[in-house]
Amino acid sequence: MKHSPIIGRDYKARIAASSPNKKRKYHYLFMLAGGLISLGVAALLMISNDAEAIRNDLPAEQTSIQTAAPVAHISKPLALPQNRPTAHTSNPQSIAIAAPTMGKWREITVKKGDNLSLIFNRAGLSPQQLHQVLSLGKKARALTRIYPGDKLRFNITDDKQLRALSYDIDQTETLHITQRSGNKGYTATTEKHQIDTRTANRSGVITSSLFLGAQKAGLSDNLTMELAGIFGWDIDFALDIRKGDSFTVVYEELYLEGKKLRNGKILAAEFTNRGKSYQAVRYTNSKGDSDYYSPDGKSMRKAFLRTPVEFSRISSRFNLKRKHPVLNKIRAHKGVDYAAPTGTPIRATGDGKIVHRGRKGGYGKTIIIQHGSRYSTLYAHMNNYARGMRNGKRVKQGQIIGYVGSTGLATGPHLHYEFRLNGAVRNPLTVKLPDAGPLPKKYRADFNKKSRPFLAQLNALKRNTLALNN
Repeated sequence: MKHSPIIGRDYKARIAASSPNKKRKYHYLFMLAGGLISLGVAALLMISNDAEAIRNDLPAEQTSIQTAAPVAHISKPLALPQNRPTAHTSNPQSIAIAAPTMGKWREITVKKGDNLSLIFNRAGLSPQQLHQVLSLGKKARALTRIYPGDKLRFNITDDKQLRALSYDIDQTETLHITQRSGNKGYTATTEKHQIDTRTANRSGVITSSLFLGAQKAGLSDNLTMELAGIFGWDIDFALDIRKGDSFTVVYEELYLEGKKLRNGKILAAEFTNRGKSYQAVRYTNSKGDSDYYSPDGKSMRKAFLRTPVEFSRISSRFNLKRKHPVLNKIRAHKGVDYAAPTGTPIRATGDGKIVHRGRKGGYGKTIIIQHGSRYSTLYAHMNNYARGMRNGKRVKQGQIIGYVGSTGLATGPHLHYEFRLNGAVRNPLTVKLPDAGPLPKKYRADFNKKSRPFLAQLNALKRNTLALNN
């Protein structure tokens, strides 16, 4: 059926008769639709650019971006999320805001004669920055005790600003200095590395000397010295050592990330000298105080050391009818002579107070120490005194008081050592030395519990050593 021309004319007439407002309304609708389409296209383009920037792995520290210039028909710029790390986009009008910049790391090795001032100057840093670091006080004190060979790592910007400093205090601790935000001084922190402690043991038999026997057994020099120190009150390692003497040591080994750093403390030890065995176990009480004790709780320390010079040779013994080598006549030798190189340290054999420091006739440079009311010791022919030694000064057992020499009537460098009880001379090699205090009773139960496994281990190791040697 064909449409009537009248109907067609009527439709056109109605359109023509429509008000001008309706025509404007349709025009605005078409413009709005176009704007929305443009907005969608712009958003898709920017998201695409943003994704491309992320794919190209642009710098992560640039954390914000301003959007491109407004698109036509849009009254406000399109805002992107501010927490997504973005950087340069393909739009040249984008602006990246960078975080505070870090500099380049540089390592400086401490040279002989160096100090922090010289090192900071060599790194191109100003005295003001050094002052800021040192103003941290105790926190940065480790930097004032640097030694040749130590390494300091600096993070310095192109404009010579110190951002960070790192220094290994030792193998277990690192000091970190970092700049505060806003360049307002520095902060100091220490990083402690996790240390793994393992237990090891060594046993050996002496054929000539303690050092050679210990080296053959794989014991380090430091552990050998510690071993001698533990039993030094009972055994004179310069005189008493004999072929066939044996030792067993249980000690710590310290590891960092699977790599051995160094040996730790001796935990337990046994030394057999001339057929007599001595055992010692390290014990730490609830206060954190550590010492070595025999299995029955007696301190391994005595009130006096047996010898004042370590590992020296006895050149003349106690002899009241000895012929003097210089005067060539009979004169009592009231002590023991220890031959040692000039400058060898001399240690106080017990706690006490210096009652004489100066020359004393044929004794040359001499120190006399009073130990309580009954005991005194004399150290003669010194080359020099240790710093700070003077009359009235109190000294501790093992403290260095002087150095071996040949002043006075002496044919060569040696120490003449005398031991007196109630004013009467005694043979230092044979006199019975008073014991130090035993372990307090309140710690005995804990000591017995902790020492039992170590004593069992010492006995098992000793049996194995004897079996191997037989």
